[in-house]
Amino acid sequence: MNLLEVHGISKAFGGIRALDGCSLAVEQGSITGLIGPNGSGKTTLFNVITGYERPDAGTVTIRGTDVTNASPSTIFGLGLGRTFQLVRIFPRLTVMENMHIAVQRQGIRALLRRWTAPHERAHAQELLDFVGISHLTDAPAENLSYGQKKLLEFAMILIAEPQVVLLDEPAGGVNPTLAAQLTDRIKMLNQRGITFLIVEHNMQFVMSLCDKIAVMHRGSLLTEGAPDQVRGNPAVLDAYLGD
Repeated sequence: MNLLEVHGISKAFGGIRALDGCSLAVEQGSITGLIGPNGSGKTTLFNVITGYERPDAGTVTIRGTDVTNASPSTIFGLGLGRTFQLVRIFPRLTVMENMHIAVQRQGIRALLRRWTAPHERAHAQELLDFVGISHLTDAPAENLSYGQKKLLEFAMILIAEPQVVLLDEPAGGVNPTLAAQLTDRIKMLNQRGITFLIVEHNMQFVMSLCDKIAVMHRGSLLTEGAPDQVRGNPAVLDAYLGD
């Protein structure tokens, strides 16, 4: 069963066509990698899926429900979570205050409210422990390393208990130790039933983690398959070398 599908997605910015009839299916329970040269349209596709960009053509469905042109809040309410290339946290707030905002899902106004139930704070603490930064609960988020900020953002989306998670370059700029920790956590969550779609330039990270790799080139899907199949595909090598 496909949990997430995009079909025939096109998107242009002025004279630049970022997506050109792109189609992709993400099977429930899978860890799917999305790779391709810079400018191939990967992040634009994420933006279309999550409602931050409206496609010029094509459809997006989550569990068979058409969410094309839906707002981000509507899409996230259907069990989808997402991280960004540039980490989206509140740097001047503590790590736990960031988690508080994520629970309330009402932006900075959430700080004016107390935790609505004791178990919510306990759950937030459990997630911080799960990603390995519970010792930083009271630290200002701006004091975290770049990798720790990514782990905080990851914990913030997990608190909504998403069924499918889109990760945009989770290993980018992260040291090998934290990257290995992140790989382990993704595998554990996948075993619990969470589906992942991961954009990543770190080939070692994505090839060792993903069940299936989809390759984008010039706004559309070039090929897809198991990591070994994609790694040995001459068309994939040509796409990277050509760009």
